[in-house]
Amino acid sequence: MSEAIEHEITRILGDWQGGDEEARERLLGAVYDDLKRHARSLMSRERPDHTLQPTALVHEAFLKMGNATGVQWRDRKHFFGITSHLMRQILVDHARTHSTNKRGNRAIHFSTDDIDIPVDERADSILAIHEVLDKLAAMDKRQAQIVEMRFFGGLTNAEIAEALDINERTVIREWQSARLWLYRELNQ
Repeated sequence: MSEAIEHEITRILGDWQGGDEEARERLLGAVYDDLKRHARSLMSRERPDHTLQPTALVHEAFLKMGNATGVQWRDRKHFFGITSHLMRQILVDHARTHSTNKRGNRAIHFSTDDIDIPVDERADSILAIHEVLDKLAAMDKRQAQIVEMRFFGGLTNAEIAEALDINERTVIREWQSARLWLYRELNQ
């Protein structure tokens, strides 16, 4: 993303935070394609007849963002970090609503190559990952952020590195460590 676009998004966030009601609409226009791409990537692992679609996920996240009070928007990176967290909350709430089995009744599938979960196990797996992600955050907040941005936000390693202001190699190393820890936790 160009530096000019990043500065524009940061300026719009500042306008929105300052009370400019039209800034929210300008922000949606500026980030909608990126948010939709992230949601589409995230939802591509869901079952085809899933009741929550990428567009709805983006809109719901944006609505929650609009209702958030006290958020001090810093920049585009901060915005996408919060968006990843909101998408996580939405998917977890949706999974809770639609889950018919408890975690102990059903195996959680987790690939060591990535967090690829079969569609018929997805709701229970989202809840399981949500639970262990809180444990991971208590031990290593950055690793938990990387997992959240990757799994729930659909961000790439480069986007995560940019959002967290760290080197992409650090993201890859932290992801590998977090992935191994998650695998062990989910398969106990």
